Amino acid sequence: MATTECESAPAGFFAFVLKPGSSLHPAFLLAVDCCFAALFFVLVWLAYLTKGNVHFFILLFIELLLWASVKW
Repeated sequence: MATTECESAPAGFFAFVLKPGSSLHPAFLLAVDCCFAALFFVLVWLAYLTKGNVHFFILLFIELLLWASVKW
């Protein structure tokens, strides 16, 4: 059975990510930063929509700490 490129792409990505030292690759770090930035903007937007619900501010704080710990 022949595998197409679409079927092997996720397997190739996970093989790359799980390889030792891959977390230092600039493309991987850019993807992580983009995901954290998107999560940040979603949480800010939800905090705005809920008129300052304290839960979203706590989630924002946790997200920022997690982002800082990943960057450190």
